[in-house]
Amino acid sequence: MVITPCFYASAQNRRDKNPVTYEELYDEPYAINKLFVQFQPLYGELYVSNVNAGFGMEATYFLKDQMSFRAHARLTYMQRFDLMRDLAEKNSDVSNVPDVLNYYEFGATYHIKDFEESSSTKMFLYKKSYRGNRWAARVPLNAEIPCKVRKIYGARLGGIIFDTSVDINRSLEAQDKTFADLASDDQGTLLDAIPTDELGDFAVYSGQDVAGVYVGGSISWIKNVAVDFDNKYAEGVDDLIFTAFLDIIVAPQVAVDDIRYNGVDYSADDLDTSIFGIRAGIDGKFNRTLSWGYGGEVGVRPGLQGRGFYALVKISFPVYSTNLDYSVEAFGK
Repeated sequence: MVITPCFYASAQNRRDKNPVTYEELYDEPYAINKLFVQFQPLYGELYVSNVNAGFGMEATYFLKDQMSFRAHARLTYMQRFDLMRDLAEKNSDVSNVPDVLNYYEFGATYHIKDFEESSSTKMFLYKKSYRGNRWAARVPLNAEIPCKVRKIYGARLGGIIFDTSVDINRSLEAQDKTFADLASDDQGTLLDAIPTDELGDFAVYSGQDVAGVYVGGSISWIKNVAVDFDNKYAEGVDDLIFTAFLDIIVAPQVAVDDIRYNGVDYSADDLDTSIFGIRAGIDGKFNRTLSWGYGGEVGVRPGLQGRGFYALVKISFPVYSTNLDYSVEAFGK
C-alpha cells in the first residue's frame, strides 16, 4: 500500500462548498482480482422469437495481463417466464414437445494492447451524519480526483449454444409463407391436413437449436483507486471494471424441429434461417471481494429469419472475487 502526501480536491460549486484534502491510499489499476464469480438472480430478454426472464451464473478469469476467460449460463425461472414454451404448452395444435430455453456461452479475450493512462474520477463526499432522509434530501458534493486508468483493447473468440421454443405461425408470416410450405415426403402439405374450419386458429409451435461461434473486439476501462478524505468524510473508492464489446456471430448449426401432426412429420426445411448474427454490449463489475455487477446486450441472433432481434439486461448479485493467492510470506528468526 502506498501513502502519498495530502492533496487538495475541489468540490462542485455550491454555497456551502469548502476545499477538502485527501491522502491517496492506492492507485493500482493492474492490482485487480483474478477470478470473479457472479450469480445473476435476474435477467430479462426481449427476444422476438421468445420473450423470457430468469437467472444465470457467470465466471471471469484474468490470466496475468495477457488474456481473460469468461463462461456464462442462464435459465428461465419457470414455464410462465419462458413465453413461447408457455404458449406452446397451452395452445399448440401439433404434437411437438416444447423446448425449454437454455443458453450457454464460453470464450476468451486476448489483450492486444494493455496500457495505463492518466485520468480522473469523481467521488461523492459522504458523512455518516447524512444517513436516511438527510442524504436523500440533499444534492451531494463531489470531488474530482486524479487517478490512473488501465485500458485494454481485446480480440474476442468464443462459442454460443442455445435452444428455445418458437412460433411457426409468426415465422411463416414474417417470411411471407404459409402451411403449404411445410410438406411431408409422402403425405402432402400441412395445409392439406388441417381441417378447413380450424385453419384460422391452428397454432403451430416447434423447437430451434443453435450452435455457433462469435468473434469480435472489446475495450475495457479499469480504475482501482482509493483516497482518505479529511473533514470526517468517508473514504472514496473507484474500482470499476467496465467493458464494451462488439461481436459477429456465425452459427453453422441452425436447426428447426419438423412439425408433427396426426402422426406425420412435416419438414421445416423450407423455413428460411440465417447463420449470421451481430451484437453489441456492456459489462460492469467492481474489484471487491463481495459486490454487484450489471450487463446488457442488443443485437440479432442466428436462427429463423425475421425473428432474431433481441435486447437483454442482467443484474449480478452477489459478485464474489478473489486473487487466488493464499500464501503468506514467512521469515526465519
